[in-house]
Amino acid sequence: MSAVKTTKAVMSQSFKHANIVARRSTDRGHADHGWLNTYHTFSFANYFDPQFKNFGALRVLNEDRVAPNSGFPFHTHRDAEIFSYVLSGELTHRDSMMGKGAAASKDHYYRIRRGDVQFTTGGSGISHSEHNEHNSEPVHFLQIWALPWKTGLTPRYHDLSIEEDKKRQGFVTIISPLKAGKQASPAQENAAISAVPGTIPIHADMLMGASIIPNNSSAVWTIGGNGAVSSKKNRNVYIHFPMTREGKSKVRLPDGTVLAEGDGAFITGVNAGDALEVQSVGVVEAEVVILDSN
Repeated sequence: MSAVKTTKAVMSQSFKHANIVARRSTDRGHADHGWLNTYHTFSFANYFDPQFKNFGALRVLNEDRVAPNSGFPFHTHRDAEIFSYVLSGELTHRDSMMGKGAAASKDHYYRIRRGDVQFTTGGSGISHSEHNEHNSEPVHFLQIWALPWKTGLTPRYHDLSIEEDKKRQGFVTIISPLKAGKQASPAQENAAISAVPGTIPIHADMLMGASIIPNNSSAVWTIGGNGAVSSKKNRNVYIHFPMTREGKSKVRLPDGTVLAEGDGAFITGVNAGDALEVQSVGVVEAEVVILDSN
């Protein structure tokens, strides 16, 4: 975790070697199905742009709002690392590992709320559903997919809850690579030890972090997580700024780029150990998610 500090001057120019390209919210793919209002950073479903197929191991980044008593019915995934990060409301997850057959009993589920992360390794194949079973409140969450370093993995799932106060102290690492790496034995897979203790292990050279940055302060993300990744050079870092504060928050990146809610940025030309400072320059605190990939 990295500390938040009060910003009194223009941000450091020590990040000059980085190339930062903004991805504006209005340029994302968008579909409103009534029950689902979704924005796609990368090509997904009926949205396709050859420029935005993936970024390193990062394949999907959807910002979804699902209406009450609605959701995604059972469907199958293979060879993808899939995780949901809840921003508001509650999301109920069921999968085929919870019971016999293609669907789990309605009495067997995981219900995640703000600050929670639910993670699934699709591997050789898993069926799951995600529903908002609340009677009146929508759920707002990020749906993220990563490309695994190996196909045909054993399906498995993890969940993690992050305290709000920890995110206000700096970037908190939520997901990090499986410590045993690509050649992990079955025993090491079952042990599920992550490169960064206390995080969810992913089958990819990727980290996920999040912070809630008070206004007029900044937080620093260390690229590559202090030795947690295998690929040290030319990391692909995507910063996403979810739409959580009714447009009242903004952030500034080291090159002066200002992001509004819903915007993101592709950051290349950076190496493990580099420090990415994100400054909150709106009138309220800013919630930021970072995906740091090979």
